[in-house]
Amino acid sequence: MDIVLSKSTWPIIGWVCQILGWLINGIYFCLEKIGIPNIGIAIILYTIIIYLVLTPLQIKQQKMSKMMSVMQPDLQRIEKKYQNKKDQASQMKKSEETMAVYQKYGVSPTGSCSTLLVQMPILLALYQVIYHIPGYIGSVRNVFQGLTTQMMGVSGYSDILTQFITDNRVTMYSKVSETLTENNLLDMFYVLKPSQWTKLADISEFSGIADTITKTAAESKHINMFLGFNITQSPMDVIREGMANGSALLIVGAILVPVLAWFTQWLNYKLMPQAPSSNNGNKTANSMENSMKTMNTVMPVFSAFMCLSFSIGIGIYWTASALFQYIQQVAFNYHYDHADMDKIIEKSREKAAKKRKKKGPSLYEKMLGAQAEQQGLQGTDSSIKKSANLKSTKNIDYSGNSKGGIASKANALNKNKGGK
Repeated sequence: MDIVLSKSTWPIIGWVCQILGWLINGIYFCLEKIGIPNIGIAIILYTIIIYLVLTPLQIKQQKMSKMMSVMQPDLQRIEKKYQNKKDQASQMKKSEETMAVYQKYGVSPTGSCSTLLVQMPILLALYQVIYHIPGYIGSVRNVFQGLTTQMMGVSGYSDILTQFITDNRVTMYSKVSETLTENNLLDMFYVLKPSQWTKLADISEFSGIADTITKTAAESKHINMFLGFNITQSPMDVIREGMANGSALLIVGAILVPVLAWFTQWLNYKLMPQAPSSNNGNKTANSMENSMKTMNTVMPVFSAFMCLSFSIGIGIYWTASALFQYIQQVAFNYHYDHADMDKIIEKSREKAAKKRKKKGPSLYEKMLGAQAEQQGLQGTDSSIKKSANLKSTKNIDYSGNSKGGIASKANALNKNKGGK
């Protein structure tokens, strides 16, 4: 049998969840103080604050995306130049020229990965906190605490509830032991649908606490109602309920949740900086471009499909985050459309040069040097050695002083650009 845990137990993610849990608990506390204790509103405010905190990383990522779109023509020319040259020497030259392009624009080949690595645990934790609301919002936990205590006092409560969960297909998420614990009950009560609350109150063994069940169900509905929907339900549940009651308005409203999730994400993909089409005959590059276009089309549709079976609370989070990112993207695009890219590139190049001087060559540059050294040791054909201009790691110069160094090639590219 499956059931939600009161808090996320994922390694590392669980620690981040604890911090984010303090945030959403504080937001809900403030909403209570002004008389609108509502989880839907808390989720929206929580999402906005998290994405505001992540804005510096988003700025860095957007700058990287814009720079990548600007430097794509240079990278595509290198791809075209070496597309039919698969020998080791040519591939080595291709790597060197590619690295020179990155240095020309002051971009790190692994720059976008680092920002994603920082954001990923936070975004996963954000999602987990929304799924485990009673574990992080004390006031919500208190709504179900009284009923939990009374129900655990009923003889055989665990077996009765286990059968109830099975018979009524209560949505659960992770495994528990044979006897349901206090946390298990708290989480189960939070995800119960209105119809399931009614059936729970009708169980004869719980007749002595039926009034408490009814009262708790009403309080749960009050804090979870948002724009006429109980956010613990999924849109599909609401659609079924609307069909059973003959309510077209309920059906349309439920369908709007996944539609909004799809539309807002689709808008974001449309606004993202797009690299120029290669059209250079490189089948691999063209295949990757087509794959990206397909993914940008399919992912929003997939999100809408998943949203049908997830709780409306998750749909609220997806829509709120996508709308916030849309506003950010419009602002980023406006900024870069009116910015002097030459100045941005020059500033980025100077910053990268200072960083390289302070910390030495990047991991990618070291790998490139190691490849050169290995090729120099293994190669026995002098003509190959000569054409590859092989050097050891020590001999590869990243400072720009050496005439054959990678940085000097970047400088040459810059001069060529200036002369055009």
